[in-house]
Amino acid sequence: MADLPLLLEPAQLAGLLPADHLLIIEQCKGETFVQNHIPGSVHLDFKRLQLPGTPAPGKLPSAEALETVFSELGLTPDTHVICSDDEGGGWAGRLIWVLDCIGHKKYSYLNGGLVAWLDEGLPTESGEVTPVASNYQIGAIHHDCSFTKEQILENIGQPDFAVWDARSAAEYTGEKAISKRGGHIPGAVNYEWTLGMDKSRGLRINELEGFRQLLAGLGIDSTKRIATHCQTHHRSGFTYLVGKILGLDIRGYAGSWSEWGNDESTPVTTGDKP
Repeated sequence: MADLPLLLEPAQLAGLLPADHLLIIEQCKGETFVQNHIPGSVHLDFKRLQLPGTPAPGKLPSAEALETVFSELGLTPDTHVICSDDEGGGWAGRLIWVLDCIGHKKYSYLNGGLVAWLDEGLPTESGEVTPVASNYQIGAIHHDCSFTKEQILENIGQPDFAVWDARSAAEYTGEKAISKRGGHIPGAVNYEWTLGMDKSRGLRINELEGFRQLLAGLGIDSTKRIATHCQTHHRSGFTYLVGKILGLDIRGYAGSWSEWGNDESTPVTTGDKP
């Protein structure tokens, strides 16, 4: 089978089904999955890809915990994963970030996820699904897909470094504070994640070349090493995904604002300017 593109349209996936070499991981709501899901897909509770606890629940779980999750789902080293959700790519993008972290590079994002699939009138199945388990082993956690708090502190102000804040404008300015402190990382630019998806096209990602130009106007382009974050690295799963699709050097800051805003030692800027 030829390699599948990173960005896969619903009609393309429908033309491949049924396919034993694909693992379609759906991160829609559980009740939604039981009612309607893509044929052959399996359900994943997004919480299982988060590290429980405070102050930074968005960090990566242990390798052992991830081995358990992906073994239950039936992942093998040769499996091509199709990542989907019902919200336009936040959880699916975070899944892709997790796959990058464990070194599994065979994956695609279903553009628009279940929303676009249903809008296209493509066939669905209902009921619960029990995956055929595997014994997936993680050799090592890869760190080239992530930035830590310490690395961001080291890079603030560098001309080849940018921070894409995927939170709402109110969170960015500090008007709304979910952590101890509100505001943003000095120099970070704000483009709220849902602005990047087209509600008129089943939550597909906005037209790519226009999106590229918009981001370049914000200082997010191929000349930069880019860190992206939100509050818990959920919304920034989408922006991480967009960066990969556009070929940018983007990494997730999994600690996100839950870590940065709760650490009294980190610098914070308020207002609508970087």
